[in-house]
Amino acid sequence: MPKSKHRRIHRCDCSLCQQHRYSQSAQQHKAINRVLTTLNEKNRRHFVGLLAMQGDTISLLSRITGLSRTTIHRGKREVEHPGLKGKPRIRESGAGRISVEKNNPAFLQR
Repeated sequence: MPKSKHRRIHRCDCSLCQQHRYSQSAQQHKAINRVLTTLNEKNRRHFVGLLAMQGDTISLLSRITGLSRTTIHRGKREVEHPGLKGKPRIRESGAGRISVEKNNPAFLQR
């Protein structure tokens, strides 16, 4: 079965979304996460870095998007200073560590 090109939509776990699922803020958080599913790794960093530059706190953005704070800081830095050279890589879909469940099926039986 071929893997899907789209990522799973992250479900925001901020207090606003937990208390008022249909509020304007919750709708904005859902929209942000829908956009993130269509972007590659680098563009996700840049998009969330731009949001951080516009005044949203890094911790809140981390809760909204599920991205780590260091990733958001890196995206913000890359947007603020586009001339800095970093590692120009974009991982392939499915790249990274093998999940614990896949690597060790006995883990699920605990």
